[in-house]
Amino acid sequence: MKANRLLLTVLAAIALAVSLASLYIHHQLLVDPSYLAPCDISQTWNCHDAYLSSYGSFFGVPVAVGGVIWSALVLLLAAFGLGSADKERASAAAGYTFVLSVIGLAAVFYFASVSFFVLHVKCPLCVTFYVMAIGVFIVASRLETLSLMSLPGRLMKDTRTVFSRPVAATLAIVWLVGSVWLIAYSREEIAPSGQSSASAPTAAAPIETLDQTQLDEWHAWLDRQPRSPEVAPTGAVKVLLVKFNDYQCPSCRASYFLYKDSIAKFEKQYPGVFKFETRDYPLNPECGMGGAHPNACEAAVAVRLAREHGHGPEMENWLFEHQEEQSRSTIKSALQRIAGVSPDDYEAKYKSIIPKLHEDALFGNKLGVNGTPTFFLNGIKFSPVRVSHLEEAISYELKKAGVS
Repeated sequence: MKANRLLLTVLAAIALAVSLASLYIHHQLLVDPSYLAPCDISQTWNCHDAYLSSYGSFFGVPVAVGGVIWSALVLLLAAFGLGSADKERASAAAGYTFVLSVIGLAAVFYFASVSFFVLHVKCPLCVTFYVMAIGVFIVASRLETLSLMSLPGRLMKDTRTVFSRPVAATLAIVWLVGSVWLIAYSREEIAPSGQSSASAPTAAAPIETLDQTQLDEWHAWLDRQPRSPEVAPTGAVKVLLVKFNDYQCPSCRASYFLYKDSIAKFEKQYPGVFKFETRDYPLNPECGMGGAHPNACEAAVAVRLAREHGHGPEMENWLFEHQEEQSRSTIKSALQRIAGVSPDDYEAKYKSIIPKLHEDALFGNKLGVNGTPTFFLNGIKFSPVRVSHLEEAISYELKKAGVS
């Protein structure tokens, strides 16, 4: 029991550390689209696509929060429950640990299947967690436990015992409060410095410059990338920037304000030559490829209707500035104020626009989009980068086309 307890403690501690790292990176990706995650190794091995996909969160809460809560509980049971001098209590703790290990194993099978066969990406931190969770299951299955059938009947008794002991009660309260706080704090709607997305500042990003070595490396990277001809420029357009977007996606909001001035600058300097397009990729099964953003379809429909009346940019801006306030009723009200589209017109046209959204999402899926925002510059797929890198990439493509 002693060796197994030590091994379980180590495995759970590593799983907890990996989960906390994942949660931190997920948060950074949400609030800073230019953030370069240390686990983004290649197109196949990266965290970005996994965390920001529709499978990376559950009702707005990052999946990593579940990993933190699960790992912390296994760690507490291994470090303290299995070490109880009371053999019966230690065996009960072993039983609870085994039940948790089965839950963890089921989650691993699900998310690993999604990652490998749906998203076609391998997240290094996720894989590390998978290995730790499988290890916890193997070790927990070797423990001497009470009958698992007896555990439900013991649960209240064991809970009272925990809260009757000062140290155990303190640890249990810390775990409970910490779990609730993590779930509440880590929802995707948070913005930098704890501000709501409605009140977060939208000042232009600071100007950055790249030295010649960095420029050469960036240009070389661009030249090495495969290009999707389906999103290549045609006719008079020489540089085409395409964004697959979800109006309830916090990272889409951040990239919108981050790139807004740069895109406007190139559109003004190179009218008809540089073109920016937004494609819909709503994280909602009604009009997209799945996900948990309840008003993503409503928002995308509103933007399309606003465009018909020449007010698409204003509607997009309102949606991103009021992301936390989005509901079907607030979206319809805003659409009426901004574009003069009545709620009745919105409802009458809603169902006819949904297939067009789904068509965009299917197109994105064909191109390998599995999360938002995803960008294509002259067919080159990339995740959000720093403003300086985006501007240099556009300038480089213009120069290659003989424009600049």
